[in-house]
Amino acid sequence: MNTAKRTKAIVRLQWLIWIAVFLIIFFSILPEEGLAHALIFSTTSIAFYTLVIYGNILLLFPRLWERAHKVEYVICVIVLLVGGGLGRGYLLIYLVNHFVETKPESMDLGMALNFIIAGVLNYMLSFVFRIAIAYFTLKQQAEEILLQKSQAELNLLKSQVQPHFLFNTLNNIYYEAYREAPRTAGLIERLSDIMRYFVDESPKDEVSMQTEVSFIENYIALEKIRIRHKIEMNFVKDYNAEARIPPMLLMTFVENIFKHGIDKSSKENKVDISLIQQEGYLLFQTCNSMPDQTSKDETHGFGIENLHKRLGMLYGAKFELNIENDGKTFTAFLKVPIAS
Repeated sequence: MNTAKRTKAIVRLQWLIWIAVFLIIFFSILPEEGLAHALIFSTTSIAFYTLVIYGNILLLFPRLWERAHKVEYVICVIVLLVGGGLGRGYLLIYLVNHFVETKPESMDLGMALNFIIAGVLNYMLSFVFRIAIAYFTLKQQAEEILLQKSQAELNLLKSQVQPHFLFNTLNNIYYEAYREAPRTAGLIERLSDIMRYFVDESPKDEVSMQTEVSFIENYIALEKIRIRHKIEMNFVKDYNAEARIPPMLLMTFVENIFKHGIDKSSKENKVDISLIQQEGYLLFQTCNSMPDQTSKDETHGFGIENLHKRLGMLYGAKFELNIENDGKTFTAFLKVPIAS
């Protein structure tokens, strides 16, 4: 199920829930209060419930609480509950007085407290609602991932023609080339390591930092042979070699450097890469000069979009991904939690 169909299914489910709640409230009020009163009470109640629930789970909680603005979040919740509760009460009394009651009613302290308490209960219910939506979303994503994984495994089986035979052959070529061209032999060795990484390491959930960095360095070394002029590259590293990280997590930025950030005809290509492990987080940043003919939009392809989705599935909201492109310099920054 693609993203659009998954979203429609979740929206449809929510509509069904709200319709069911409306009918329950309506038919519970109808026998004692009559049709008009039941319709007014049900409509205003559903409007208030949706305001509190969606206001919290879609706006206040993700934009304030999850971004560590906890004081602002508490203040906004209080305003939402008190203001929404009183607004619901006054609107309900106005509509009932205007369309139903012959003797007008007025708001008193007890009624106001009841409306506010109802708001508090709906606020608490909003988290249950949020968990339910997240559950169905993750369930459908998991099904989609399993389908993609099965397809990927099938494609991998189709493409793997005796990989160990291929590695052994590359090793033999390496020893033959080492006698006449040591540099070429070194590149063959790097290519062999990259292919072994794809076969043995990339299917794993996590690999060591040393394995991931070796893969990146091998990739950079092979990309450099395609560039006519020397690249000014600075790769700063400070990490625990045994720390674990999902495979291929950092490669999107490195690929972008050589795909969009290198002018093969220029002698002034500069690339800065830093990989720092600090206080339970891994900080990865790439910064490269941009060719004059490259537009700002060219650097934002499916690679960055897919990486953002993958990060969300791996870390939830506990990551930072920032992209800056001023037309001359492209900078990418990634911060993810990592266990030492």
